[in-house]
Amino acid sequence: MARIISIVNQKGGVGKTTTTVNLTAALAAQGKRVLLCDFDPQANATSGMGVDKNTASPNVYDVLIAGADPLKAVVPTPYGDVLPSNKALAGAGVEMIALPQREYLLKQALDVLSPAYDYILIDCPPSLELLTINALCAAGTLLVPVQCEYYALEGLSDLLTTVRLIKRGLNPALGLEGVLLTMFDSRTNLSLQVAEEVKRHFPGQVYATVIPRNVRLSEAPSHGKPVTAYDPFSRGAEAYGALAEEMIAIHNSDHG
Repeated sequence: MARIISIVNQKGGVGKTTTTVNLTAALAAQGKRVLLCDFDPQANATSGMGVDKNTASPNVYDVLIAGADPLKAVVPTPYGDVLPSNKALAGAGVEMIALPQREYLLKQALDVLSPAYDYILIDCPPSLELLTINALCAAGTLLVPVQCEYYALEGLSDLLTTVRLIKRGLNPALGLEGVLLTMFDSRTNLSLQVAEEVKRHFPGQVYATVIPRNVRLSEAPSHGKPVTAYDPFSRGAEAYGALAEEMIAIHNSDHG
């Protein structure tokens, strides 16, 4: 069964989608079987993996709301498989309210897919509504990207409150995979201060790998490729490669 990791932070622009796409590709490059589940109506992770979000059908919305077969919705790419999203998902939160087991619709779909993968990474929308609750109920752990700038920790307390409520009522097994520092600029005191502050809040839970500010990371999505394929020797590609290695090593030591 796959390790299912939700990549979540309700602040936008912290590198959630960038992390989901590039970690998927980096884990796949390590020989892992990886599925990227795009659960954001903007569908940027879908297009970032080179999948056309306008034509991919069935997609995750069809699976959740129309009962489409999850196995038929998966799109293989050179960088890992994708369960694509599109803008129809924006209305799904409202449509799901009437459905039985509404918090577990994504979990039910991923349970079907899980045996075929080592990792399933879920790109969550930047909010804490029913879609994100579904992602947190489907996941075993969450990975929280935190941007190295002012107000980095703002909003994290809301996220942690939501996580506590979900653990209490809906998914008692949910754990923290780790906190990832993104957009790190080692030349600025601010990045260093934020890194220290985050480590103080999450002792022992912050990845040693930090993701630098890197222009290649921002260019890659417009080419429909992860940075590891767009510019494999860029600092961004190297950082996500190192993150994949660090994550696999942690998981191997858990088993050991």
